[in-house]
Amino acid sequence: MTTLDRVPLGRRSGLTVSRVGFGSAPLGDFFEKLDEREAIATVEAAFAAGITLVDTSPHYGNGLAEHRIGTALRSVPRDSVVISTKIGRVMTAVSPAGSPPPPPARGFVGSLPHRPRFDYSYDGVMRSFEQSLLRLGTDRIDILLIHDIDAWSQGEDMVEARYREAIGSGYRALDELRSSGVVKAIGLGLDDHDWCERFLREAEFDAVLLAGRYSLLEQPALPTLLPLALEQGVGIMLGGIFNSGILATGAVPGARYNYEAAPPEIMERVARIEAVCRAHSVSLPRAAVQFVLGHPAVSSLVLGAVKPAEIARNLAALDEPVPDGLWSDLKTEGLLDPDAPTPNKKPQRENA
Repeated sequence: MTTLDRVPLGRRSGLTVSRVGFGSAPLGDFFEKLDEREAIATVEAAFAAGITLVDTSPHYGNGLAEHRIGTALRSVPRDSVVISTKIGRVMTAVSPAGSPPPPPARGFVGSLPHRPRFDYSYDGVMRSFEQSLLRLGTDRIDILLIHDIDAWSQGEDMVEARYREAIGSGYRALDELRSSGVVKAIGLGLDDHDWCERFLREAEFDAVLLAGRYSLLEQPALPTLLPLALEQGVGIMLGGIFNSGILATGAVPGARYNYEAAPPEIMERVARIEAVCRAHSVSLPRAAVQFVLGHPAVSSLVLGAVKPAEIARNLAALDEPVPDGLWSDLKTEGLLDPDAPTPNKKPQRENA
């Protein structure tokens, strides 16, 4: 039997998480409709492999991912899993008479037939939290995150107002839930490092799930956000470490970057990174996984999967050390920030 290393999620949360977590965005039928049984079996395979951190959100298929996670949760003891979900969207279950069914969320091709609306107010947080409890079939949430305060999700004309609503009203609800014990840690689930930093400087949070802003391809969170998290004791979970796919597939036709077709300059940069990896006999995904674990602020990687076999593939990237020469060559070629910390050779999985 193998078990994943478990580490504290920062200094504030009091939580311990596996070094690799399970990200459920694909379980909301992201880009493709999934077989229901296989989707749930994938979550069960993550639990069997020693993954203890599961991240989800009402946004993923308008509640579909939470619903599937909740089904899988019934197969394991509740205390064996750290559940992370998000606030910011409240669902309406019944559409007005005669209206068409709500469309799936952007990027999702399937969903529950519920209509979302943004709401970061005190009441909106409380309602979203209660809806998540019902979909997940649990009585408590371990980590509750503010979701999608960024210009891409909200639009340039609304993002500031959403931020003020979240920090001025919604935060009070989060803090109350944390104080009552039904939530153990509160934080941010964003893909914009600048907004993360702004939140951290204005209120007390325990954790951040940062998507796509610290990866083998690009490291904009390195100079300020990650040092700030270390200083404050905030635990960092990283999502989007493959930048929507291109660091998993390589620079192949149709490769995705930030949810869209990768532009030529990104394809060229990834091809150069691949060439350095190939010279060291290291696969691009293995380098992508191990690089981000080298930063001391990072507690866990949140990796998605839609098939049980993909769980084993994700974890296999931890098993073989990457030679130090790979990192130094990437820095010499100008493909990696020279200040980025690189991994030591401690294995992430141990025999038990």
